[in-house]
This record gives sequence, structure tokens and C-alpha cells, in this order.
Amino acid sequence: MQTGYADHLNLLCDMGELISVLRDSDDIHMFLDQTVALVARHLKAQVCSIYLYDESAERLVLRATMGLRAEAVGVVSMAAGEGLVGRVFDSLQPLCTGECRIHPDYLYFSEAGEDQLLSFLAVPIHRGAVRIGVLVVQHEQADSFGDMDVRALRATASQLGSALENARLLLSLGGGAEGSAGLFQARTPSLSLVRGKAASPGCAMGPALILGMHRCDILRDEAEPERSGGMACFHAALDKTLAELNALQERFARRLPESASLIFTAHFMMLKDPSFRRRIEEKINLGLSPMAAVRAAAGHYIAIFASSSHAYIREKVSDIEDLACRLLRNLKPGEGKDAEGVKNGGIALAGELFPSDVLKLVSEDVTGIVLVSGGLTSHVAILCRSLQIPLVIVEESGVLRIPEGTPLLVDGAAGNLYVRPDDSIREPFVRTQAAWSAAESFTGTMSESTWSRDGGRVRLFANINLLSEVPLAIRSRAEGIGLYRSEFPFLIRSAFPTETEQYQVYRRLFAAMPDRVVTIRTLDAGGEKVLSHVDSAGESNPELGLRSIRFSLLHRDVFEAQIRAILRAAEGSVCPRIMFPMISSLDEFREARSIVYDCMTALEKEGISYHSAPQIGMMVELPAALELIEDFAEEADFFSIGTNDLVQYMLAVDRSNPRVAHYYQPWHPSVLRALARIGKAGRAAGVDVSVCGEMAHEPALIPFLLGVGIRTLSLDPQFMPAVQQQIQTMDLREAEEHARELLGMSSIASVASYIGVEKRA
Repeated sequence: MQTGYADHLNLLCDMGELISVLRDSDDIHMFLDQTVALVARHLKAQVCSIYLYDESAERLVLRATMGLRAEAVGVVSMAAGEGLVGRVFDSLQPLCTGECRIHPDYLYFSEAGEDQLLSFLAVPIHRGAVRIGVLVVQHEQADSFGDMDVRALRATASQLGSALENARLLLSLGGGAEGSAGLFQARTPSLSLVRGKAASPGCAMGPALILGMHRCDILRDEAEPERSGGMACFHAALDKTLAELNALQERFARRLPESASLIFTAHFMMLKDPSFRRRIEEKINLGLSPMAAVRAAAGHYIAIFASSSHAYIREKVSDIEDLACRLLRNLKPGEGKDAEGVKNGGIALAGELFPSDVLKLVSEDVTGIVLVSGGLTSHVAILCRSLQIPLVIVEESGVLRIPEGTPLLVDGAAGNLYVRPDDSIREPFVRTQAAWSAAESFTGTMSESTWSRDGGRVRLFANINLLSEVPLAIRSRAEGIGLYRSEFPFLIRSAFPTETEQYQVYRRLFAAMPDRVVTIRTLDAGGEKVLSHVDSAGESNPELGLRSIRFSLLHRDVFEAQIRAILRAAEGSVCPRIMFPMISSLDEFREARSIVYDCMTALEKEGISYHSAPQIGMMVELPAALELIEDFAEEADFFSIGTNDLVQYMLAVDRSNPRVAHYYQPWHPSVLRALARIGKAGRAAGVDVSVCGEMAHEPALIPFLLGVGIRTLSLDPQFMPAVQQQIQTMDLREAEEHARELLGMSSIASVASYIGVEKRA
């Protein structure tokens, strides 16, 4: 885990640019934010923070961070000698520990959000005997930092100390004492381009809507004046909160059927829990105001859940905070309306969001979101991707000080935020959006079926994540659903959806396409699709862990509920298909298929109507399945090749890892030969073979897929017009010759050159 010598050398060279960065800026906050991001990147730290000494208050104050909660900036502080940071400041000696929480000087700050962090390295920032502050890096993994990291960070702090001394001088020029005193006050950052992480693709332009760094201040601020109100006030707030949640849920039941009865389950259960209400009522009877009683009860539950060793229990803390904030806003005069009111349209900027916040923002037509914290696999990111809302996650906390109404452009594909973009920035994005709109409008002119130039028949199916995407699939003339990803109702809730809840979703899917193929992939949990209510702790490599069909077979009750829901919902459908993901052996396939048959038998005995003859197939995405493909072709009704995972597992490369992403090459000769073998096995056994991964819409690879005999492509609806146009210009005999040429090549370079793609090696 410890970083290498080259990384440290690069760090020191880059730190030499700090002076010029500061010289070009009049904002110390911008400088500090860029510094912590730079240090964290080079030391491969999950957290980097700068604490500066406030002489007037005689305390070290957190002034910049990448990784801790944004609202902790300016709030977390300690005296010299207090805690690990204070000890480093007082002694002017570095401190490195592999498990900071067992250190005798460890000091816990709940507002910082550092519960999972173990490794801790801090060095003093000083100029001779003048103490300036402390530079800290942290990591969840124990013993992440070594002697080389200590030396690199000390050298960095030395250069940083000089820069900060110059910063005080530069920013106080012409300002005297007033300029110096205002050095650490919030200022509007001079930002133009903020680079972050792409969490949800798409482009959005609009005015900035600041949701604020302190969205839960009302939960923590116990000093504010309160109206007593008594028990009647509390009960009125309960009723109002229930009404708000019901209205919000109904709104999304219409727009997002998968969310019906799922999103606010935890909120409703807490409101209806007698012990939760009783705890608040008891404190009111003891003389506390309703707001104080709500805070005390919420704090009690938060402390219990936050201390759990199970991740899925700790995650419930956000639900409690969300609910408590809603109750408090409804208890505080005039607060509820202001807190809930968000202007329609625009780009939302926030330090923290709950899933319910995302849904409400979408309902009010917010077109893009920028977060200063969060993970790419978080529920917020998943929701945004499913709802097609561009989301960028940045480390630059200064974006939260951008004035309301400032023109912004969010590029969710590249992970960039543009502040006050000029015409040269806006025009390419306007053209891109126009192209997408034109592509969608072309769906109305698409042919009902797809044929090659020489009369070859190709079927285009749609990949669907949400029911809201079905109308576009129909407008795109999709001949069926080749892949319905059934994870969404599982991902957005705090418990498994019931059979009835799933039935309602699947029934609407089959009803929308009663005379076409509809393929439902059973739950593909695990890997990057983490279920919050399942404790996956202990899996050091979740991509190779308990995921997909392994999870379903282990949790048979969950699997049976889903299969029963599919069978019931498919009644009357012409061609329902059940597809198992990540199959690695005939034994797995047979066991999963037998559970389908068992569910049919149970439904028959219960007198419940169901579809008695669904096609049962499998995803082909593991090398193990490839080696048995001819045997699988004798038993499966259809194959669907998940090229994304097939490439990943064949080449042993995680394409989300930037250090090895260039090894992810779908045109690798081994991948092409694997696809040809699957196609051949399917044709020999009369089994339909489709491709449902990204290769299905890659122009450079479509001729090869058709050339090896694949006649069904399943893709996102927006790609269908372009793919149909390409196929209509192709001659399948030429495609077959093209495929033979490629299959005769054994090097990546030769294939890449032949199909006209850039070699990534």
C-alpha cells in the first residue's frame, strides 16, 4: 500500500508549483483545497487535511480537507497538545500510526466523518520556531504509511510553510490588519474548471443552486431559540412529516414505478415505531422542548447504529438524520417552507445528499448535481445514473461558495464542472445535445425490423434499467427487451423488496410489450452493485466474491420471491425469458433452473396463475462458461453475452481502475475468438445468441459480431438509430470475410489497426 519512490519524487516536483498557483490566486481557500487534493493523490491517501493555527483563538482549526465531511471545515478545532493533531503541532514532530483509534491521544470528532479511518500520518507546518499548522493524511487500511511517506510529507510541509507565509503577505498587501484578519473568511472562489469524478454521464447547463454544506445544521444546533409548543406541537409535526413523505412517494410512484413503497420505508417505520415516538414523548414530558426531544432521540439511535460493526446498519444513520431534519424543520416556525423550497431547474451543488434529496431534486427539474463528497458506488450515484441526471463528484470544497445563480456546465462524461463557461466551452456541448436530440427524433423514422444491405435479418433488442425507459425503447422500434436489469428495487431500499412489490414492477414491463420478447435478468447483486441491507464486509475482492447467481442460490428465499414474481407477472406474455447472471458451471445453471420449476409447482398448488413455459437462459460472461459452451448449448434456451464482464474476466482487468484500464481491450484476439466460439455453439444447437454489453453498439466491432453469426444485439435505446443505420449499409458476406481476417490475427496491434481503433497497450 505504501507509495513508491517515483510517486514521492513527483509529489515534491509538483509541490514546487504551489508558489505560482498562489501568485495567480487571490483566494487562500482555493489554494488550500488544491493542495490537499494534490497531496492525497500522490500519497494515495483517502483523506488529506490542513489544520492552521488561529492565534486569536489559540486553537488549530481544520481549514481544508479532501475526504472528511465538508461541513467540518472551520468547525473542527483543538488546542495545542490536544489530540493527535495538537500533539504534532505542539511537539513539531511527525506522528505515524497504523491504527489511530487505539492511540492514547486520539480525539474523536463526530462531524468529521472519520469513523472508518485507521492509518494516520501528520507532520507539522512551521517556519523555524514559528508554528503554522499541521498537514495530515489518512487511510481506511491499517499501516498504509511508512518511513518514505513521512519523509515526503515533511518535505511537502516545509514547502507549504513557505507558501503560507507568502500567502499571508500577498493577501494582506493593501489591506493592513483588516486584510490579515479576513484571510480565513469565506470568499467566492475564482474557479473556472473543476475536475472531478464522473459518477453519472450526461451534460447539463444551468444556474447554480446551493444546497449548502450544513444541510443538517438544524439537527446539531442546540443553541438556537426554540418555541416550546409541547406535545401537541410534536404530534402536529409528526402528521405533517408523514404527509410530506406520502406526497413525495406518490410523486415518484408515478414517475419511477420501481420506487413505489420502497424509498421511504425506513422513515415510515421510524415514525410508526412506538419506542421512537415514546422516547420523544417521554423527554417532552420531562420538560424538554419538542425540538430538543427530537434531537435527543435521534442522537440515541444514531449513536447505536453508527457504532455497529455491520456496514448495512451504519448506513441507516443517514435515514435517521434525514427523518430527524424533516421533523425539526416542521417544528421550527417558518423553517419547513424555506428548507423544502428549491427553485426549479439548475445545477444543484451540495456537500451531502440523501437518496430522498435526489428524488426531490429530480421532481423539481434540477438538471445536474455536483457533490463535494461521496463514492461512485453510492446510492446517490446509482440513482442519478438510473434517472439520467449528470452527477460529478469533486474534491474542491470551494464550489459550495459559488454564488447562487452563477452559470454552470456539468460534463458527467468527463467529470468536469465549468463555472461561467464561455461560448467556446458551451458550443461543443450544445452540439452534442442537439445530436442526441436528433438521434432520438430519428427513432420515429426507424424501420420496424432491421435488415442488412444483402437481406440479412438482425434483431435489435433494448437494454432497460427502469420502466421509464420502456417508451423510448418502443419509439426506437425495439423488437423486445433483451435485458431488464432487475437490481434497482433492491438497490434503493433498506430491505429486500417483497414478491408483491416485484410483481407490480414486472407486470408493468410485460404489459408494455405483451407481444414481444421480454428478458428479465435475475438479481445481479455484488461487485459494484452493493446492497445496503446485506453485510458484505470481509470481501477483499467483491468482483470475485458472493455476487450474482451465487448470491441468489445462497439466499434461496430471496431468489424464489423474485422468480415467483416474474412467473406471475409473465402470465399472458408471448415470450418471457428468465436469464441467470454469472453462470460458471452446468451445476449452477441446473440448480437455478430447478428452482424455477419448484416455484411453478408451488404456484400451481396455491392456485395462482403464472406463465408455465418461460424460456430459461444465461449470461455468458465467465471463461469457465466459455470452456463448457457446447454443453450449455444443449440445456439453455438462449445465451446473452455480457461482453463487459467477459472482457474483464478474460483479461483479468478492472476497467474502473485507471492504472490498468488501458488493458481493457474488447478487440483482444482471445476475446474475438471467444465470441466466435459462442456464436458457433449457439448456431449448432439452434440457440439464440445475443450480445448485450457495450460491444453491441460499438461501430468498429459490429461487423465482426455479425460476421461470426450473431444476429441479435441488445443495447440501450438511444443507440438503436445509429446501429440500425450501420447494419442497413452492411453486406453480411463481407462481414463474414472481415471476421475471418480478424480471427486469423494473433496480436492486439494488428487487430486494432485493421478495425481502425487506437491501441491501448
